[in-house]
Amino acid sequence: MKQVLPGGINRSDLKLCDGRTISYYDSKEVDRSATDKRKDEAQPGIGELRLDPLVNEWVSVASHRQHRVFLPPKDLCPLCASTADKLTEIPDKDYEVVVFTNRSPALTTPSNNWSLPQITGIDTPNADAAGACEVVCYTSDHGASFAKLSEKQIRTVLEAWKDRDNALSKLPFIKHIFPFENRGEEVGVTLSHPHGQIYAYSFLPPRIEKMLEAAKAHLVKTGRVLLDDVIAREIKDQKRIISQNAEWIAYVPFAARYPFEIHLAPKRGVASMGELDELQSAAFPAIAKEILSRLDGVFGIEMAYIASWYQAPVNVGRDCLRLHWQIVSVRRQPGKLKYLSGSESAMGAFIMDLEPEQSAQQLKDVKL
Repeated sequence: MKQVLPGGINRSDLKLCDGRTISYYDSKEVDRSATDKRKDEAQPGIGELRLDPLVNEWVSVASHRQHRVFLPPKDLCPLCASTADKLTEIPDKDYEVVVFTNRSPALTTPSNNWSLPQITGIDTPNADAAGACEVVCYTSDHGASFAKLSEKQIRTVLEAWKDRDNALSKLPFIKHIFPFENRGEEVGVTLSHPHGQIYAYSFLPPRIEKMLEAAKAHLVKTGRVLLDDVIAREIKDQKRIISQNAEWIAYVPFAARYPFEIHLAPKRGVASMGELDELQSAAFPAIAKEILSRLDGVFGIEMAYIASWYQAPVNVGRDCLRLHWQIVSVRRQPGKLKYLSGSESAMGAFIMDLEPEQSAQQLKDVKL
């Protein structure tokens, strides 16, 4: 099945040998008919959600993930395109961007009558770990990175994100959608091929619940959207802005938690990724490439980072929460990482050794 998306991106849907869907996203017309020639392997069973009653937070227990692939060499990478000698997760011989369901998902499709249990304290029942976990491969080039992609390729990735956000939000058991990327062994990457993931939760993650609470309170108090006011402060201060164009602004947040932390937000706020219009989508690739190139340029090395898209949940908070991209790096100096201390890991109370204004200046000083 083919579908034309904004930006002239073509999506082609095919089936893998085990029944999972693989979607190819192409900026030009390409024949996508290659079949998965691997033998069908049984998919892992669904995990379970258990409630931690001390904080009323859901924990996904997925023991089958213990056996997933861990840092294979390039010639065994499952995210490269297939060849005559090596069959991978991507049956075609080349690709621009592909998305498919994770082979070892922490969250997956539940039975038709699934519902999240009501929280009743220590006796809250377990539930199947409902949700979705998808892999987004940014390029077939194993040695590339997001920052090295062309602007055209970044637009293709963005349209894939938007498309999956729209599709996953229609599933009745999905409450929140979280596209993200881990880059570098320092942040726990298990596959070095340039890729990200999308987790679609059947509950609101704790971070989103807390952000939602703050955004609601600000809206009630002021009648304004919190992120709009945050951006207004950055524009007024002019100390932490790294880059901006007509549609997007990139800045180091006023209370950054990490040595290098960049937020990228649309100047015209939208609740979720699927709501980005053509002007916003067209303006995204250049500034996304710039800020990640600046991050890599601080010490002249590829920086390990976690890039997270924050947005409003599917069904609530769409009047007050706004989309933004948060990129944090654990690298504080060449050869030195920021490890979370007891205060940070146990209490969630962060300690920042570098003033955000200093970090912003280092990023701005990078010569591109």
